[in-house]
Amino acid sequence: MVIPNWPAPSVVKAYTTTREGGYSQPPFEGFNLADHVGDDPDAVAANRAALVETLELPSEPVWLKQVHGIQTVSANAQHRDCMADAVYATELEQVCVVMTADCLPVLFCDRAGTRVAAAHAGWRGLASGVLETTLQTLDLPAQDILVWLGPAIGPDAFEVGDEVREAFIDFLPEAAEAFKSNREGHWLADLYLLARQRLAHEGVTAVYGGDFCTYSDAKRFYSYRRDKVTGRMASLIWLAR
Repeated sequence: MVIPNWPAPSVVKAYTTTREGGYSQPPFEGFNLADHVGDDPDAVAANRAALVETLELPSEPVWLKQVHGIQTVSANAQHRDCMADAVYATELEQVCVVMTADCLPVLFCDRAGTRVAAAHAGWRGLASGVLETTLQTLDLPAQDILVWLGPAIGPDAFEVGDEVREAFIDFLPEAAEAFKSNREGHWLADLYLLARQRLAHEGVTAVYGGDFCTYSDAKRFYSYRRDKVTGRMASLIWLAR
């Protein structure tokens, strides 16, 4: 389990799971929490039950159907299993969660501990504005918001084409700093820097984390880019009583 290192108030509880432990068999071996990747449903159910027990979750997590978009929903029962890539909570004990295996999980809270959110930011969602949409939903002054960047594919492993680079630079010219030429028409992209730039553009500068690489750390993390058929980690956040 990865515990965010950020100055969140004590009422905010946040974690990212790893692949270690669990009931899933190869190629999902370990603690796969996704029910859409071809894993044995019984193994996934057992892993989710273990997650609830291990973290003493106050409620069932809001499992989203992620589509690499920018839709943000509230963490209440009527939105369970809906298509969205970010979820927020303003009430106690509502567990927000996103699943990833190279994409960037982004956790949000405010300094007063009154609201939290989780966003799934692959490059498509990041370029389309999922972080900005999540910030709008939180409806707080930028200086009041804390952000943690969870385990994602690192800047030395994430190769993309010209179209990805151009999508970011068209919005923010300084995004060019996040791309390093790798070969003709291909670039190594720094998702962490791209996220920090987008957040800074919205005035959010209290950003922590961003020092992982799911691709290179096969023992701890799932990686779709590395393995293709693989499980998913979960990044969770909620307000405790």
